[in-house]
Amino acid sequence: MTAIAIDGPSGAGKSTLARRIAGELGYIYVDTGAMYRSIGFFTLQNNIDTGDENAVEGILDGIQLEIARVDGVQHMLVNGEDVTANIRTEQVSMAASKVSAYPAVRKFLLDAQRNLAVENNIIMDGRDIGTVVLPNANVKIFLTATPQDRAKRRYDELIARGEKADYETVLADVEKRDYNDANRAAAPLKQASDAVLVDTTGLSFEEGYALLKKTITERL
Repeated sequence: MTAIAIDGPSGAGKSTLARRIAGELGYIYVDTGAMYRSIGFFTLQNNIDTGDENAVEGILDGIQLEIARVDGVQHMLVNGEDVTANIRTEQVSMAASKVSAYPAVRKFLLDAQRNLAVENNIIMDGRDIGTVVLPNANVKIFLTATPQDRAKRRYDELIARGEKADYETVLADVEKRDYNDANRAAAPLKQASDAVLVDTTGLSFEEGYALLKKTITERL
């Protein structure tokens, strides 16, 4: 099986770009961020303090997490409920950032993530795929862009969905998420020593896609 690992900060376009490339290559796309978002969503729904590591660890045994594919699109199910449409809010994003820092949460998801790579040709994206989850991946990419560029993309996405948004607030959230991801004790966000840096600052979606696809296909 062939594994492609894509890491990078929040808002770099990992999920959107990786999903499209996976479809063209005929690979399974695995959005690990959606797994952490699902746990973050569950904690919020059950009024668990995401800043309380022991409380979060205590609910893991009560979570049955499943990945379903509907028309080739990954859906997340928590205890049988499809939460795919509920896990893309800023509140859930920050909750995911907090719970993903806890070793127990990362251990809870690690085996499931690795098993997917054993059974399928995959593109998997996240924060620690090339460094921890799939250290022997055939291709490793570190996808990034400036915080300002990523915040603008996120702001435009929220506005397009009809949600109220303030660019400065979105930028502050992006920078806070970057700090949390890079400074957590468990598997912090960093570029693997053998990963290729792909910077999409200033590029359109199609330009970023072309650059990422070229980088990957040249190494397969």
